[in-house]
Amino acid sequence: MSVKQRDAAIVGVHEFPSRDVEGELSPLHIKAESASKALADAGLTWSDVDGIYDAGEGGASGLTIAEYFGLSPTVIDTTNVGGSSYQFHAAHARRAIGAGKARVALLTYGSTAHSNVSRIGTGGRGMGGYPADNLESFAGLTLIANYAMCAHRHMFEFGTTSEQLAEISVATRCHAMRNPDAVRAMEDLEFLDIRETTIDDVVNSRMIADPLHLLECCMISDGGGAVVIAAPDVARDCRHKPVWILGTGEATKYPAGGADITSSAAVQSGPIGFGEAGVGPDEMDVAMIYDSFSITVLTILEDLGFCPKGEGGRWVEGGRLRFDRPGEGPALNTDGGGLSSNHPGMRGIFLLIEAARQLRGESTAQVEGAKLAVAHGNGGMLGSRHSAGTVVLGGD
Repeated sequence: MSVKQRDAAIVGVHEFPSRDVEGELSPLHIKAESASKALADAGLTWSDVDGIYDAGEGGASGLTIAEYFGLSPTVIDTTNVGGSSYQFHAAHARRAIGAGKARVALLTYGSTAHSNVSRIGTGGRGMGGYPADNLESFAGLTLIANYAMCAHRHMFEFGTTSEQLAEISVATRCHAMRNPDAVRAMEDLEFLDIRETTIDDVVNSRMIADPLHLLECCMISDGGGAVVIAAPDVARDCRHKPVWILGTGEATKYPAGGADITSSAAVQSGPIGFGEAGVGPDEMDVAMIYDSFSITVLTILEDLGFCPKGEGGRWVEGGRLRFDRPGEGPALNTDGGGLSSNHPGMRGIFLLIEAARQLRGESTAQVEGAKLAVAHGNGGMLGSRHSAGTVVLGGD
C-alpha cells in the first residue's frame, strides 16, 4: 500500500437513530440535531465550522442552513446529484480545505420520506423535469422498473442468477441484525420477518419488478446524519483518530448512442478515486456501496474493479461479503445498508458515516483490523442518467 497525501479527514459523525419520526420533526430539525452531535463527536463547536455542505433536502438552501445554525461560513456547497451528493460533498470539502478556503466542513442531511409517504421507486416521473422525459415518461418507466431492466440485461449478457443477486440482500441483513438501530428500523417500519435471511427467503419473497424481489429493494425511511471534515492540524486535536480522505472520484453517465446499461459511472469515478489514494480495490477491508437495489451493488462492485465485468454474480457467492469473512472480499454495508437499515432518499451520507465507524473500530459488525474503506454513492437511475461518487478512506 502506497498512500498519497492526506489533505483532510473525517473527524466527527452522527446518524439520526429514528427511521420513523411520525411526522413530528422536519428535515431541518434532523439536520440540526445530527450536526450538533457530529460536532460533539469531533470535540468541536459550532464556531469552528466555516464550510457548509447540504443537498437541499426539505427545501433548505445553504443560506437557510447557515442562518438556522447561526453560522457565517466562507464556503457553501449545495451540490445535488441524487444519492451520491454526499460523496461529491466530501470531495469538494477536501479540495476546499486543501486550498485553504475552509478548515472545518459540516455535511448535513435530513429527510422525512417515510412520514411523507413518498413512493420512491414506484411513482412515474412527471413530464418536464428532464430533457428526455418526452421519450420515457409516456411509456410508464418507473425507477424500480429501470433497475429491473438493468438486472434483466445483466442476466442476459452474463448469466447472472436471482440466487446470486440474493447474496447481497443476505449479507446486508446479516449485518443489520447486529445493528440495534437497523433492527428498530425494521420494527418501526413493520417488516414482517425480522431475522437473518437466506437465499431462498430472498428469491421466494414477493416479486416487485421482475426479476427484483421485495427483499432486493431498499426500505423507505425517515432519517439523516452529519459528517464533520477537518484540516490535518485540526484533525490531530479532535476526540477520535482521524479517518483520512485519501482519494475521490466524480462522474456522470446518461444514455447516448445505445449506452451499456450493465455498467455505471463508477467505471470512471472508481479509477480516479483509487488512483488518487494510491491503493486498489483488492486492498479494501470495507465497501460501503449504494444499495437501492441488489443489482445496484453488483454492478458497482464490478465497475469499481473488485471483479471483472460480468463475473459479479459468481464473485459474490458463498457469503464473501459478510463482515466475519476477512480476506475473502470487502465487508459490504456493515450497518445493514439501504436494504435493511435506512434509506430516506439520499443514502450517500450514511456510507461515509459507517465507513468512518469501521475505521475507528466502532461498527456493530466490526471488521477486524479494518484499515481501508471505499464509500461509493449512486444518484439518479442506474439504467439511464445517473451520477457516481467514490471516496476512498484510510484509518490513521
